Amino acid sequence: MSAVKNIVLVHGGFVDGSGWQSVHRLLTQDGFHVSVVQNPTVSLVDDVAVTQRALDALDGPAVLVGHSYGGAVITEAGRHDGVAALVYIAAFAPDKDESVGTLVADPAPGAPVPPILPPVDGFLFLDRDRFAASFAGDLPAEDAAFLADAQVPWGLDALNGPITEPAWRAKPSWYLVATDDHMIPPPVQHQMAERAGATVAEAAGSHAIYVSRPQAVADLIKQAAGR
Repeated sequence: MSAVKNIVLVHGGFVDGSGWQSVHRLLTQDGFHVSVVQNPTVSLVDDVAVTQRALDALDGPAVLVGHSYGGAVITEAGRHDGVAALVYIAAFAPDKDESVGTLVADPAPGAPVPPILPPVDGFLFLDRDRFAASFAGDLPAEDAAFLADAQVPWGLDALNGPITEPAWRAKPSWYLVATDDHMIPPPVQHQMAERAGATVAEAAGSHAIYVSRPQAVADLIKQAAGR
């Protein structure tokens, strides 16, 4: 694969695209054209459509990158003809007919359970008081508190949206495992990456590794882009 110049970054549930800022800076400094998708996180169908519109606007192929729930989005949206490769950053990589909801429905004994509050009007939030420990344990306390206070409502239709055909079956993929993740257990990340046939890298970091370890994230993206 020849070098790809376009990168599209897709955020997960509970957060918006602003967490990609440091990764964006590193990639643009290296000459990439970087787009950050602001998904509504109401439904998977809508988020896939928003992502594919971002891909439609590009001149040339792109590496499509997803964090957390964003991994489900890129798994579905990545079948777009403009996607050259997929990069999963501590992300879900569902198979056909799976959703994030099915992947988290039966956690292994002793695995950390994300502090998701009961849904309100069809939307989910994380317990603010437990947000830092579960999502952003390696960020400064002030930064973790900001993320907790700035949470994006995550729709049940996004959580439970099934994959029709996983893009990783047809596109090369890379996966960064966050070894201190308390939202998606690292063994689960490894299992999904292996199933997808992804090239795997590891870095010490929380679920917010794209914020805390932007260089490790940018390096893997550049590898997927052929740099």
